[in-house]
Amino acid sequence: MNPEYQTAYGVFKPVGHVVMSFAAEHDANDARSALLKQGVPRDDIVHYSPDEMRRQADADIESAGFLATVGQELNLVRAHRALAEQGSSFLVVRATDDATIDRVAGIARRFHAQRAQRYGRFIVEELVPVGSSAQQVFESPDRGLDAQTPSGLEGDAHKPRRR
Repeated sequence: MNPEYQTAYGVFKPVGHVVMSFAAEHDANDARSALLKQGVPRDDIVHYSPDEMRRQADADIESAGFLATVGQELNLVRAHRALAEQGSSFLVVRATDDATIDRVAGIARRFHAQRAQRYGRFIVEELVPVGSSAQQVFESPDRGLDAQTPSGLEGDAHKPRRR
């Protein structure tokens, strides 16, 4: 696991990083190779297997503080866990400047990332298109994230959207 593991309110929140998920392990490996070829230092890329991300998410959910339930931090961890349960691998890439963020986003798109989320101090920005072009319907700490997929569930782009 990453020795610089960052949290907010007891859950994973890697400010200054992009978290990418990939349904296919080979896409994650190819994206990692492309990042290295683009000059991203090896130490700035951390790979999480589905089992590693699931275990980390479980630990975060168990240790989450009350404030994690106020914002979206805990819902983001739950979304990562759902993707890990479906077998997704993750890359967490340090990206603090616009040029690096643009390179990482381009590689995420090129290698079919399901999600590529840039963690800022106050917002989490989606770097790859997710689901449809429909605007977010509703999001609250209680309801969870609006996954922006046709079913409203992470990693499921083939079922009709829930209302």
